[in-house]
Amino acid sequence: MADFFQHGMIATLQKLKERPVEQLEEELRLISLKRRMVLLLPALVTEFDTPSMPGIIQELKKVTYLNKIVLSLDRADEGRFRQVKRQMSELPAEVKIVWHDGPRLKGLYEELRTNEFKLDIAGKGRSVWMTMGYILADRDVDAIALHDCDIINYSREILARLFYPVVHPALDFEFSKGYYSRVTDKLYGRVTRLFYLPLIHTLKKILGHNPFLEYLGSFRYALSGEFAMISPLARGIRISPTWGLEVSLLNEVYHKTSTSRICQVEIAETYEHKHQVLERDKPDTGLIRMATDIAEALLRVLSQDGVVLSQAFFRTLFTSYIQESRIAIEKYHALSLLNGLTYDRHSEIEATEAFVDSLKQATKKFVSDPVGIPMMSAWVRISAALPDFQDRMNEAVEEDNRT
Repeated sequence: MADFFQHGMIATLQKLKERPVEQLEEELRLISLKRRMVLLLPALVTEFDTPSMPGIIQELKKVTYLNKIVLSLDRADEGRFRQVKRQMSELPAEVKIVWHDGPRLKGLYEELRTNEFKLDIAGKGRSVWMTMGYILADRDVDAIALHDCDIINYSREILARLFYPVVHPALDFEFSKGYYSRVTDKLYGRVTRLFYLPLIHTLKKILGHNPFLEYLGSFRYALSGEFAMISPLARGIRISPTWGLEVSLLNEVYHKTSTSRICQVEIAETYEHKHQVLERDKPDTGLIRMATDIAEALLRVLSQDGVVLSQAFFRTLFTSYIQESRIAIEKYHALSLLNGLTYDRHSEIEATEAFVDSLKQATKKFVSDPVGIPMMSAWVRISAALPDFQDRMNEAVEEDNRT
């Protein structure tokens, strides 16, 4: 059972008891009569070859409050697209698939590039952004939720708990961020535990009181891929196409709404998905690349907020992060011992040493180009530049789904 402690700048909605998911879903079903909810599922086609996506489909068959499910499908040829469409047709809700590798969507991507929108980095960020534009073309949609598609132990309670704070008429939240425990016989979530949180603590120590850093440090799992938000907020959000997606999203939400309208919600007691590898000699892959992109995104949003990042700052940042990461290791060692978990201090220290390399690489990239990879534009800007683009994208998706 979780505690009810409220800390930081945002509301924390813990899971205090085993409330039947059917009760939550019945409330959401009644709410859905007035507020339309859409689920966005970002998936690589290969996730349909694992146990995770079929398991998610089985759970979603029991969900009755969704207006629509939109699958953002990447790296699928025409044969796999049709196969996935058959699998998704088992769901009771209306299902649409945004086929990013299809000729119609490729044409739309090319049109955006022609109009000087930067979309050269493929990946989850770009796919989510494009799919969000398709969903927001429907002005009657009230709220959108997103969760990853590699969740091995998926339960539909995840979805219900994500949506609940942003659609319930007695609440006034515009954005909910999911959090959970990453524990089996040992602790996971190394980038969050050993890089992101120690880095936030380091920055707070160097810069002193900073409301934005207090905000980022309030999230129990800032790098989780699960969130829900109301549509008006989503229309004005820019996001990063890199692994910095989550940090950039939290930054945009911070600047677009009040922290009193942001919450984090415990969506699962345990959460199991595929684990990224950490290979120090391969800095462009896995957790090393993830940490680099996160640090780079964080440095840029701090700079945009007026923080001066000098060479003296960076020298202090490296040494202070090393100290903070070692303190974190001591804490997680104690936590593991008390709970009888396996804990490899040596590999944890090796991970933090690799993350120092990530931090140095991110700093180098930032100094050489402070602007860096541009954020993908908010959909209000796309609408201003290309007024009928979303309507044409809607037609393209409809045509793909008819064939």
